[in-house]
Amino acid sequence: MPPRKKTEPADMKQILWQAADKLRGSLDAAAYKHFVLGLVFLKYVSAAMSEKRAQLEAELREEGGWSEEDILVTLEERREYTGAGIFYVPQTARWEAVLERAGTTVEGQTVGEAIDAAMLAIEAQNPALKKTLPKIYASGRVDEERLVGLIRLLDRLAFQEQLGDDGRRKGARDIMGEVYEYFLAEFALKEGRKGGEYFTPESVVQLLVEVLEPQPGERVYDPACGSGGMFVQAEKFIESHGGNPLNVAVYGQELNQTTWQLAHMNLAIHGVEANLGDEPADTFRNDQHPALKADVVMANPPFNISDWGGEMLGMDRRWVYGAPPVGNANYAWLQHMISKLAPSGRAGVVLANGSMSSKQSGEGDIRRGMVEDDLVMCMIALPGQLFRSTQIPACLWFLAEGKGRHSEWVRGRKGEVLFIDAREFGVMKNRTLKELTQEEIVGRIGDVVRAWRGAEGAGAYEDVPGFCASVGLGTVAEHDFVLTPGRYVGTTEVEVDPEAEPVEAKIARLSALLREQFAESERLAKIVDEQLGRV
Repeated sequence: MPPRKKTEPADMKQILWQAADKLRGSLDAAAYKHFVLGLVFLKYVSAAMSEKRAQLEAELREEGGWSEEDILVTLEERREYTGAGIFYVPQTARWEAVLERAGTTVEGQTVGEAIDAAMLAIEAQNPALKKTLPKIYASGRVDEERLVGLIRLLDRLAFQEQLGDDGRRKGARDIMGEVYEYFLAEFALKEGRKGGEYFTPESVVQLLVEVLEPQPGERVYDPACGSGGMFVQAEKFIESHGGNPLNVAVYGQELNQTTWQLAHMNLAIHGVEANLGDEPADTFRNDQHPALKADVVMANPPFNISDWGGEMLGMDRRWVYGAPPVGNANYAWLQHMISKLAPSGRAGVVLANGSMSSKQSGEGDIRRGMVEDDLVMCMIALPGQLFRSTQIPACLWFLAEGKGRHSEWVRGRKGEVLFIDAREFGVMKNRTLKELTQEEIVGRIGDVVRAWRGAEGAGAYEDVPGFCASVGLGTVAEHDFVLTPGRYVGTTEVEVDPEAEPVEAKIARLSALLREQFAESERLAKIVDEQLGRV
Protein backbone atom coordinates (compact mmCIF):
# COMPACT_ATOMS: atom_id res chain seq x y z
CA MET A 1 0.00 0.00 0.00
CA PRO A 2 1.50 3.41 -0.92
CA PRO A 3 2.19 5.78 2.00
CA ARG A 4 -0.58 8.18 2.86
CA LYS A 5 -0.01 11.61 1.37
CA LYS A 6 0.92 14.17 3.99
CA THR A 7 -1.96 16.54 4.62
CA GLU A 8 -1.51 20.01 6.00
CA PRO A 9 -4.17 20.77 8.65
CA ALA A 10 -4.49 24.33 7.40
CA ASP A 11 -5.52 22.98 3.98
CA MET A 12 -7.82 20.31 5.40
CA LYS A 13 -9.81 22.17 8.04
CA GLN A 14 -12.12 23.99 5.67
CA ILE A 15 -12.52 20.98 3.36
CA LEU A 16 -13.46 18.75 6.28
CA TRP A 17 -15.83 21.34 7.68
CA GLN A 18 -17.66 21.84 4.42
CA ALA A 19 -17.95 18.10 3.84
CA ALA A 20 -19.04 17.36 7.40
CA ASP A 21 -21.61 20.14 7.19
CA LYS A 22 -23.11 18.54 4.10
CA LEU A 23 -23.46 15.28 6.01
CA ARG A 24 -25.35 17.04 8.76
CA GLY A 25 -28.73 16.54 7.14
CA SER A 26 -31.69 17.50 9.28
CA LEU A 27 -29.81 17.98 12.57
CA ASP A 28 -29.06 21.53 13.64
CA ALA A 29 -25.50 22.58 14.46
CA ALA A 30 -26.12 22.54 18.23
CA ALA A 31 -26.80 18.80 18.13
CA TYR A 32 -24.50 17.85 15.29
CA LYS A 33 -21.38 19.41 16.80
CA HIS A 34 -21.28 16.74 19.51
CA PHE A 35 -21.25 13.96 16.91
CA VAL A 36 -18.39 15.63 15.02
CA LEU A 37 -16.30 16.82 17.97
CA GLY A 38 -16.61 13.49 19.77
CA LEU A 39 -15.15 11.75 16.72
CA VAL A 40 -12.46 14.43 16.43
CA PHE A 41 -11.51 13.63 20.02
CA LEU A 42 -11.42 9.88 19.35
CA LYS A 43 -9.22 10.53 16.33
CA TYR A 44 -6.87 12.64 18.47
CA VAL A 45 -6.42 10.28 21.44
CA SER A 46 -5.73 7.41 19.04
CA ALA A 47 -3.21 9.46 17.05
CA ALA A 48 -1.46 10.76 20.17
CA MET A 49 -1.12 7.24 21.56
CA SER A 50 0.10 5.94 18.18
CA GLU A 51 2.75 8.67 18.07
CA LYS A 52 3.94 7.78 21.58
CA ARG A 53 3.79 4.06 20.79
CA ALA A 54 6.09 4.46 17.77
CA GLN A 55 8.54 6.49 19.85
CA LEU A 56 8.49 3.88 22.64
CA GLU A 57 9.02 0.99 20.22
CA ALA A 58 12.00 2.74 18.63
CA GLU A 59 13.55 3.27 22.07
CA LEU A 60 13.05 -0.37 23.09
CA ARG A 61 14.58 -1.71 19.89
CA GLU A 62 17.51 0.69 20.11
CA GLU A 63 18.10 -0.33 23.72
CA GLY A 64 18.22 -4.02 22.74
CA GLY A 65 17.78 -7.12 24.89
CA TRP A 66 13.99 -7.17 24.51
CA SER A 67 12.14 -10.12 23.03
CA GLU A 68 9.33 -9.45 20.55
CA GLU A 69 6.82 -10.67 23.13
CA ASP A 70 8.20 -8.31 25.80
CA ILE A 71 8.12 -5.40 23.37
CA LEU A 72 4.47 -6.06 22.52
CA VAL A 73 3.57 -6.32 26.21
CA THR A 74 5.40 -3.07 27.03
CA LEU A 75 3.76 -1.25 24.14
CA GLU A 76 0.37 -2.04 25.69
CA GLU A 77 1.37 -1.03 29.22
CA ARG A 78 -1.05 1.69 30.26
CA ARG A 79 1.43 3.48 32.53
CA GLU A 80 3.81 4.08 29.63
CA TYR A 81 1.21 6.48 28.21
CA THR A 82 -0.54 7.98 31.21
CA GLY A 83 2.85 8.69 32.79
CA ALA A 84 3.66 10.85 29.75
CA GLY A 85 0.37 12.74 29.95
CA ILE A 86 -1.22 10.74 27.12
CA PHE A 87 -4.56 8.97 27.33
CA TYR A 88 -4.44 5.19 27.04
CA VAL A 89 -6.84 3.84 24.41
CA PRO A 90 -7.68 0.11 24.47
CA GLN A 91 -7.13 -1.71 21.18
CA THR A 92 -10.84 -2.16 20.47
CA ALA A 93 -11.49 1.56 21.05
CA ARG A 94 -8.79 2.95 18.76
CA TRP A 95 -9.62 4.92 15.64
CA GLU A 96 -8.32 2.12 13.42
CA ALA A 97 -10.79 -0.32 14.97
CA VAL A 98 -13.71 2.08 14.46
CA LEU A 99 -12.56 2.80 10.89
CA GLU A 100 -12.40 -0.94 10.18
CA ARG A 101 -15.91 -1.42 11.57
CA ALA A 102 -17.13 1.43 9.36
CA GLY A 103 -15.75 -0.40 6.32
CA THR A 104 -17.56 -3.69 6.89
CA THR A 105 -21.12 -4.83 6.36
CA VAL A 106 -21.12 -7.84 8.68
CA GLU A 107 -23.98 -8.33 11.09
CA GLY A 108 -23.62 -7.55 14.77
CA GLN A 109 -22.53 -4.35 16.41
CA THR A 110 -23.47 -1.22 14.45
CA VAL A 111 -20.97 1.56 13.81
CA GLY A 112 -22.80 3.78 16.31
CA GLU A 113 -22.65 1.05 18.96
CA ALA A 114 -18.94 0.54 18.25
CA ILE A 115 -18.23 4.25 18.76
CA ASP A 116 -20.25 4.41 22.00
CA ALA A 117 -18.41 1.33 23.27
CA ALA A 118 -15.09 2.97 22.39
CA MET A 119 -16.02 6.09 24.37
CA LEU A 120 -16.96 3.99 27.41
CA ALA A 121 -13.71 2.00 27.17
CA ILE A 122 -11.60 5.18 27.01
CA GLU A 123 -13.39 6.61 30.06
CA ALA A 124 -12.82 3.36 31.97
CA GLN A 125 -9.07 3.53 31.33
CA ASN A 126 -8.76 7.28 32.00
CA PRO A 127 -10.59 8.43 35.17
CA ALA A 128 -10.01 12.10 34.27
CA LEU A 129 -12.47 11.64 31.39
CA LYS A 130 -15.20 9.99 33.45
CA LYS A 131 -18.69 11.09 32.32
CA THR A 132 -17.27 13.53 29.77
CA LEU A 133 -17.30 11.73 26.40
CA PRO A 134 -20.44 11.61 24.24
CA LYS A 135 -22.23 8.25 24.01
CA ILE A 136 -24.80 9.34 21.44
CA TYR A 137 -23.78 7.55 18.27
CA ALA A 138 -26.22 4.63 18.57
CA SER A 139 -29.13 6.96 19.35
CA GLY A 140 -30.37 6.97 15.77
CA ARG A 141 -30.16 10.75 15.48
CA VAL A 142 -27.50 10.37 12.78
CA ASP A 143 -27.98 7.33 10.52
CA GLU A 144 -25.28 4.74 9.91
CA GLU A 145 -24.53 5.95 6.40
CA ARG A 146 -23.81 9.48 7.61
CA LEU A 147 -21.70 8.19 10.50
CA VAL A 148 -19.60 6.09 8.13
CA GLY A 149 -19.16 9.08 5.83
CA LEU A 150 -18.12 11.27 8.75
CA ILE A 151 -15.56 8.73 9.98
CA ARG A 152 -14.01 8.43 6.52
CA LEU A 153 -13.84 12.22 6.19
CA LEU A 154 -12.08 12.68 9.50
CA ASP A 155 -9.68 9.90 8.62
CA ARG A 156 -8.33 12.15 5.87
CA LEU A 157 -6.53 14.19 8.51
CA ALA A 158 -2.96 12.95 8.82
CA PHE A 159 -0.96 13.62 11.96
CA GLN A 160 2.63 13.25 10.84
CA GLU A 161 5.01 15.49 12.71
CA GLN A 162 5.55 18.63 10.67
CA LEU A 163 7.02 22.10 10.83
CA GLY A 164 4.76 24.99 11.75
CA ASP A 165 4.99 28.54 10.42
CA ASP A 166 7.26 29.44 13.35
CA GLY A 167 9.76 26.69 12.47
CA ARG A 168 8.82 24.54 15.47
CA ARG A 169 7.82 20.91 15.05
CA LYS A 170 4.18 20.10 15.68
CA GLY A 171 2.98 16.66 16.72
CA ALA A 172 -0.48 15.09 16.91
CA ARG A 173 -1.54 17.21 19.88
CA ASP A 174 -0.65 20.54 18.23
CA ILE A 175 -2.23 19.65 14.92
CA MET A 176 -5.45 18.30 16.40
CA GLY A 177 -5.62 21.26 18.77
CA GLU A 178 -5.74 23.55 15.73
CA VAL A 179 -8.42 21.43 14.07
CA TYR A 180 -10.55 21.24 17.22
CA GLU A 181 -10.39 25.01 17.76
CA TYR A 182 -11.38 25.55 14.12
CA PHE A 183 -14.38 23.24 14.44
CA LEU A 184 -15.47 24.91 17.70
CA ALA A 185 -15.33 28.32 16.04
CA GLU A 186 -17.23 27.15 12.96
CA PHE A 187 -19.96 25.50 15.02
CA ALA A 188 -20.30 28.66 17.12
CA LEU A 189 -20.69 30.64 13.90
CA LYS A 190 -23.35 28.21 12.67
CA GLU A 191 -25.27 28.41 15.92
CA GLY A 192 -25.22 32.20 16.07
CA ARG A 193 -26.43 33.57 19.39
CA LYS A 194 -26.56 30.15 21.04
CA GLY A 195 -22.97 29.43 20.02
CA GLY A 196 -21.78 32.32 22.19
CA GLU A 197 -22.71 30.30 25.27
CA TYR A 198 -19.66 28.13 24.88
CA PHE A 199 -17.30 30.06 22.60
CA THR A 200 -15.61 33.43 23.18
CA PRO A 201 -13.92 35.06 20.15
CA GLU A 202 -10.23 34.21 20.14
CA SER A 203 -9.02 37.81 19.91
CA VAL A 204 -11.04 38.78 23.00
CA VAL A 205 -9.59 35.86 24.96
CA GLN A 206 -6.10 36.78 23.79
CA LEU A 207 -6.59 40.34 25.02
CA LEU A 208 -7.73 39.16 28.45
CA VAL A 209 -4.72 36.85 28.73
CA GLU A 210 -2.31 39.49 27.40
CA VAL A 211 -3.34 41.95 30.11
CA LEU A 212 -3.55 39.42 32.96
CA GLU A 213 -0.31 37.61 32.04
CA PRO A 214 -0.78 34.29 33.89
CA GLN A 215 2.50 32.88 35.19
CA PRO A 216 3.80 29.36 35.92
CA GLY A 217 2.73 28.12 39.33
CA GLU A 218 -0.40 30.27 39.48
CA ARG A 219 -4.01 29.19 39.97
CA VAL A 220 -6.30 30.18 37.09
CA TYR A 221 -10.10 30.17 37.47
CA ASP A 222 -13.02 30.66 35.09
CA PRO A 223 -16.49 30.45 36.70
CA ALA A 224 -18.27 30.34 33.31
CA CYS A 225 -15.72 28.37 31.34
CA GLY A 226 -17.74 27.31 28.28
CA SER A 227 -15.54 25.09 26.11
CA GLY A 228 -12.37 26.08 27.99
CA GLY A 229 -10.91 28.63 25.56
CA MET A 230 -9.61 30.88 28.34
CA PHE A 231 -7.48 28.07 29.75
CA VAL A 232 -6.09 27.12 26.34
CA GLN A 233 -4.97 30.69 25.67
CA ALA A 234 -3.49 31.01 29.17
CA GLU A 235 -1.38 27.91 28.58
CA LYS A 236 -0.29 29.18 25.16
CA PHE A 237 0.73 32.53 26.68
CA ILE A 238 2.84 30.87 29.36
CA GLU A 239 4.53 28.58 26.85
CA SER A 240 5.23 31.43 24.40
CA HIS A 241 6.99 33.32 27.21
CA GLY A 242 9.29 30.44 28.06
CA GLY A 243 7.33 29.00 30.99
CA ASN A 244 6.11 25.48 31.60
CA PRO A 245 2.40 25.41 30.67
CA LEU A 246 1.91 22.24 32.71
CA ASN A 247 2.88 24.11 35.87
CA VAL A 248 -0.47 25.85 36.19
CA ALA A 249 -3.45 24.85 38.32
CA VAL A 250 -6.64 25.30 36.30
CA TYR A 251 -10.13 25.47 37.83
CA GLY A 252 -13.38 25.98 36.00
CA GLN A 253 -17.13 25.58 36.22
CA GLU A 254 -19.84 25.23 33.61
CA LEU A 255 -23.60 24.82 33.96
CA ASN A 256 -24.48 23.18 30.64
CA GLN A 257 -23.87 19.42 30.54
CA THR A 258 -22.83 19.15 26.89
CA THR A 259 -20.65 22.27 27.06
CA TRP A 260 -18.96 20.86 30.18
CA GLN A 261 -18.16 17.76 28.13
CA LEU A 262 -16.85 19.90 25.27
CA ALA A 263 -14.54 21.69 27.71
CA HIS A 264 -13.11 18.40 28.99
CA MET A 265 -12.39 17.21 25.46
CA ASN A 266 -10.97 20.56 24.32
CA LEU A 267 -8.62 20.80 27.29
CA ALA A 268 -7.56 17.17 26.96
CA ILE A 269 -6.63 17.72 23.32
CA HIS A 270 -4.52 20.73 24.29
CA GLY A 271 -2.86 18.87 27.15
CA VAL A 272 -4.40 21.09 29.83
CA GLU A 273 -5.16 19.36 33.12
CA ALA A 274 -8.15 21.08 34.66
CA ASN A 275 -10.50 20.67 37.59
CA LEU A 276 -13.94 21.49 36.20
CA GLY A 277 -15.77 20.22 39.25
CA ASP A 278 -17.44 16.89 39.84
CA GLU A 279 -20.37 17.80 37.64
CA PRO A 280 -21.87 20.62 35.58
CA ALA A 281 -23.35 23.06 38.08
CA ASP A 282 -24.66 26.57 38.68
CA THR A 283 -21.80 28.81 39.84
CA PHE A 284 -23.98 30.95 42.12
CA ARG A 285 -25.93 28.17 43.84
CA ASN A 286 -23.56 25.19 43.62
CA ASP A 287 -19.99 26.46 43.66
CA GLN A 288 -17.72 23.53 42.74
CA HIS A 289 -14.64 25.24 44.21
CA PRO A 290 -15.86 26.84 47.47
CA ALA A 291 -12.43 27.20 49.10
CA LEU A 292 -10.54 28.34 46.01
CA LYS A 293 -8.47 31.53 46.04
CA ALA A 294 -7.10 32.13 42.55
CA ASP A 295 -4.22 34.25 41.30
CA VAL A 296 -5.91 34.87 37.96
CA VAL A 297 -9.66 34.93 37.32
CA MET A 298 -10.99 35.46 33.81
CA ALA A 299 -14.42 34.95 32.36
CA ASN A 300 -16.95 35.85 29.71
CA PRO A 301 -20.18 35.23 31.64
CA PRO A 302 -23.55 35.58 29.88
CA PHE A 303 -24.53 39.25 29.60
CA ASN A 304 -27.39 40.74 31.62
CA ILE A 305 -29.01 37.41 32.59
CA SER A 306 -32.18 37.86 34.62
CA ASP A 307 -32.96 34.27 35.64
CA TRP A 308 -29.87 33.63 37.75
CA GLY A 309 -31.68 32.86 41.01
CA GLY A 310 -30.77 36.06 42.80
CA GLU A 311 -33.98 35.99 44.85
CA MET A 312 -32.57 32.97 46.71
CA LEU A 313 -29.18 34.56 47.45
CA GLY A 314 -30.11 37.83 49.08
CA MET A 315 -27.78 37.48 52.10
CA ASP A 316 -24.93 35.66 50.36
CA ARG A 317 -21.49 36.32 51.89
CA ARG A 318 -20.12 37.18 48.44
CA TRP A 319 -22.20 40.37 48.24
CA VAL A 320 -19.65 42.49 50.11
CA TYR A 321 -20.59 45.64 48.20
CA GLY A 322 -24.34 45.04 48.16
CA ALA A 323 -26.88 42.52 46.92
CA PRO A 324 -26.99 42.45 43.08
CA PRO A 325 -30.36 43.16 41.48
CA VAL A 326 -32.49 40.07 41.01
CA GLY A 327 -33.07 41.04 37.38
CA ASN A 328 -29.42 41.29 36.31
CA ALA A 329 -26.44 39.09 37.22
CA ASN A 330 -23.62 41.39 36.05
CA TYR A 331 -22.65 42.53 39.54
CA ALA A 332 -23.21 39.05 40.93
CA TRP A 333 -20.51 37.80 38.55
CA LEU A 334 -18.15 40.62 39.49
CA GLN A 335 -18.57 40.05 43.23
CA HIS A 336 -18.30 36.28 42.88
CA MET A 337 -14.96 36.74 41.12
CA ILE A 338 -13.76 39.22 43.72
CA SER A 339 -14.53 36.62 46.40
CA LYS A 340 -12.23 34.18 44.56
CA LEU A 341 -9.20 36.49 44.38
CA ALA A 342 -6.11 35.53 46.36
CA PRO A 343 -4.06 38.33 47.95
CA SER A 344 -2.58 40.28 45.01
CA GLY A 345 -4.85 38.32 42.64
CA ARG A 346 -6.21 39.84 39.43
CA ALA A 347 -9.31 39.35 37.30
CA GLY A 348 -10.49 40.12 33.78
CA VAL A 349 -14.19 40.00 32.93
CA VAL A 350 -16.18 40.57 29.72
CA LEU A 351 -19.44 42.39 30.44
CA ALA A 352 -22.04 44.49 28.65
CA ASN A 353 -21.27 48.21 28.43
CA GLY A 354 -24.23 48.98 30.67
CA SER A 355 -22.29 47.58 33.63
CA MET A 356 -19.98 50.63 33.52
CA SER A 357 -22.73 53.17 34.15
CA SER A 358 -25.94 51.50 35.33
CA LYS A 359 -27.47 52.78 38.57
CA GLN A 360 -30.52 50.54 38.62
CA SER A 361 -31.36 48.53 41.74
CA GLY A 362 -28.22 49.49 43.62
CA GLU A 363 -25.69 48.72 40.88
CA GLY A 364 -24.27 52.25 41.12
CA ASP A 365 -23.65 51.79 44.86
CA ILE A 366 -21.94 48.43 44.30
CA ARG A 367 -19.70 49.95 41.63
CA ARG A 368 -18.88 52.88 43.91
CA GLY A 369 -17.84 50.51 46.70
CA MET A 370 -15.56 48.57 44.36
CA VAL A 371 -13.92 51.75 43.08
CA GLU A 372 -13.47 53.24 46.55
CA ASP A 373 -11.86 49.98 47.70
CA ASP A 374 -9.37 50.46 44.86
CA LEU A 375 -10.23 47.14 43.23
CA VAL A 376 -10.81 48.50 39.72
CA MET A 377 -7.52 48.53 37.81
CA CYS A 378 -8.44 49.08 34.16
CA MET A 379 -11.52 49.54 31.98
CA ILE A 380 -11.42 48.87 28.24
CA ALA A 381 -14.21 49.80 25.81
CA LEU A 382 -14.29 47.26 22.97
CA PRO A 383 -15.29 47.77 19.34
CA GLY A 384 -18.62 46.47 18.12
CA GLN A 385 -19.15 43.29 16.04
CA LEU A 386 -16.64 41.17 17.98
CA PHE A 387 -19.24 38.72 19.27
CA ARG A 388 -21.26 36.46 17.00
CA SER A 389 -23.70 35.77 19.84
CA THR A 390 -24.82 39.33 20.64
CA GLN A 391 -24.86 42.85 19.25
CA ILE A 392 -24.76 44.32 22.77
CA PRO A 393 -21.67 46.58 23.08
CA ALA A 394 -19.11 45.02 25.44
CA CYS A 395 -16.28 46.11 27.68
CA LEU A 396 -13.51 44.53 29.75
CA TRP A 397 -13.22 44.99 33.52
CA PHE A 398 -9.81 44.35 35.09
CA LEU A 399 -9.68 44.08 38.86
CA ALA A 400 -6.58 43.85 41.06
CA GLU A 401 -6.68 42.92 44.73
CA GLY A 402 -4.28 45.11 46.76
CA LYS A 403 -3.55 47.47 43.85
CA GLY A 404 -0.94 50.00 44.87
CA ARG A 405 -0.65 48.57 48.38
CA HIS A 406 0.74 45.05 48.77
CA SER A 407 0.44 43.97 45.14
CA GLU A 408 3.66 43.36 43.25
CA TRP A 409 1.80 43.15 39.98
CA VAL A 410 0.61 46.78 39.99
CA ARG A 411 3.17 49.19 41.39
CA GLY A 412 2.61 52.80 42.40
CA ARG A 413 -0.96 53.09 41.15
CA LYS A 414 -2.87 53.35 44.41
CA GLY A 415 -6.01 55.38 43.87
CA GLU A 416 -5.79 55.36 40.06
CA VAL A 417 -7.73 53.67 37.27
CA LEU A 418 -6.48 53.16 33.71
CA PHE A 419 -9.09 53.85 31.03
CA ILE A 420 -8.61 52.62 27.44
CA ASP A 421 -10.97 53.40 24.57
CA ALA A 422 -10.48 50.72 21.89
CA ARG A 423 -13.82 51.23 20.14
CA GLU A 424 -12.10 52.13 16.86
CA PHE A 425 -9.86 49.05 16.92
CA GLY A 426 -10.31 45.83 14.98
CA VAL A 427 -10.56 44.69 11.36
CA MET A 428 -13.45 42.97 9.62
CA LYS A 429 -13.04 39.18 9.57
CA ASN A 430 -16.06 38.76 7.32
CA ARG A 431 -19.22 40.69 6.46
CA THR A 432 -20.53 40.72 10.03
CA LEU A 433 -17.65 39.93 12.40
CA LYS A 434 -14.67 41.98 13.50
CA GLU A 435 -11.52 40.83 15.30
CA LEU A 436 -8.70 42.59 17.11
CA THR A 437 -5.28 42.39 15.47
CA GLN A 438 -2.16 41.07 17.19
CA GLU A 439 -0.60 44.53 16.98
CA GLU A 440 -3.60 46.02 18.78
CA ILE A 441 -3.67 43.30 21.43
CA VAL A 442 0.05 43.12 22.19
CA GLY A 443 1.67 46.24 20.77
CA ARG A 444 -0.91 48.81 21.77
CA ILE A 445 -3.19 47.72 24.61
CA GLY A 446 -0.81 45.18 26.16
CA ASP A 447 2.18 47.53 26.12
CA VAL A 448 0.15 50.42 27.56
CA VAL A 449 -1.13 48.29 30.46
CA ARG A 450 2.36 46.96 31.19
CA ALA A 451 3.82 50.46 31.22
CA TRP A 452 1.01 51.75 33.45
CA ARG A 453 1.38 49.02 36.05
CA GLY A 454 5.18 49.41 36.15
CA ALA A 455 6.19 46.08 34.60
CA GLU A 456 9.92 45.57 34.28
CA GLY A 457 11.28 46.83 30.96
CA ALA A 458 7.93 48.26 29.85
CA GLY A 459 9.03 51.91 29.72
CA ALA A 460 7.24 54.98 31.02
CA TYR A 461 3.49 55.37 30.77
CA GLU A 462 1.93 58.44 29.15
CA ASP A 463 -1.70 59.40 28.59
CA VAL A 464 -2.70 59.42 24.92
CA PRO A 465 -5.67 61.71 24.20
CA GLY A 466 -8.53 59.76 22.70
CA PHE A 467 -6.99 56.40 23.64
CA CYS A 468 -5.85 56.05 27.26
CA ALA A 469 -5.80 58.00 30.52
CA SER A 470 -4.77 57.28 34.11
CA VAL A 471 -7.38 58.87 36.35
CA GLY A 472 -7.47 59.42 40.10
CA LEU A 473 -10.42 58.20 42.17
CA GLY A 474 -11.37 61.79 42.96
CA THR A 475 -12.04 62.46 39.29
CA VAL A 476 -13.98 59.20 38.99
CA ALA A 477 -16.08 60.32 41.98
CA GLU A 478 -16.79 63.63 40.21
CA HIS A 479 -18.27 61.56 37.38
CA ASP A 480 -20.48 59.74 39.88
CA PHE A 481 -18.36 56.56 39.56
CA VAL A 482 -19.31 55.97 35.95
CA LEU A 483 -16.48 53.93 34.40
CA THR A 484 -17.01 54.54 30.68
CA PRO A 485 -13.55 55.21 29.16
CA GLY A 486 -14.88 57.83 26.74
CA ARG A 487 -15.56 60.16 29.68
CA TYR A 488 -11.91 60.22 30.68
CA VAL A 489 -9.64 59.75 27.67
CA GLY A 490 -10.76 62.92 25.86
CA THR A 491 -10.49 63.31 22.11
CA THR A 492 -7.64 62.59 19.77
CA GLU A 493 -5.32 65.55 19.31
CA VAL A 494 -5.30 66.83 15.75
CA GLU A 495 -1.79 67.19 14.40
CA VAL A 496 -1.13 70.80 13.35
CA ASP A 497 0.69 71.50 10.10
CA PRO A 498 3.22 74.29 10.83
CA GLU A 499 3.00 75.45 7.22
CA ALA A 500 -0.78 75.56 7.21
CA GLU A 501 -2.63 78.89 6.79
CA PRO A 502 -3.47 80.55 10.16
CA VAL A 503 -7.13 80.20 11.11
CA GLU A 504 -7.76 83.98 11.31
CA ALA A 505 -6.27 84.58 7.87
CA LYS A 506 -8.22 81.67 6.42
CA ILE A 507 -11.52 83.04 7.80
CA ALA A 508 -10.78 86.52 6.39
CA ARG A 509 -9.86 85.09 2.97
CA LEU A 510 -12.93 82.88 2.75
CA SER A 511 -15.22 85.73 3.94
CA ALA A 512 -13.90 88.02 1.18
CA LEU A 513 -14.36 85.24 -1.37
CA LEU A 514 -17.94 84.71 -0.19
CA ARG A 515 -18.74 88.45 -0.57
CA GLU A 516 -17.31 88.38 -4.10
CA GLN A 517 -19.48 85.40 -4.98
CA PHE A 518 -22.60 87.10 -3.57
CA ALA A 519 -21.84 90.20 -5.70
CA GLU A 520 -21.30 88.07 -8.79
CA SER A 521 -24.58 86.26 -8.08
CA GLU A 522 -26.45 89.59 -7.94
CA ARG A 523 -24.85 90.73 -11.23
CA LEU A 524 -25.87 87.53 -13.01
CA ALA A 525 -29.42 87.79 -11.63
CA LYS A 526 -29.79 91.32 -13.15
CA ILE A 527 -28.60 90.08 -16.55
CA VAL A 528 -31.14 87.23 -16.45
CA ASP A 529 -33.96 89.70 -15.55
CA GLU A 530 -32.99 91.98 -18.45
CA GLN A 531 -32.96 89.09 -20.94
CA LEU A 532 -36.35 87.85 -19.73
CA GLY A 533 -37.80 91.38 -20.14
CA ARG A 534 -36.89 91.38 -23.83
CA VAL A 535 -38.71 88.13 -24.53
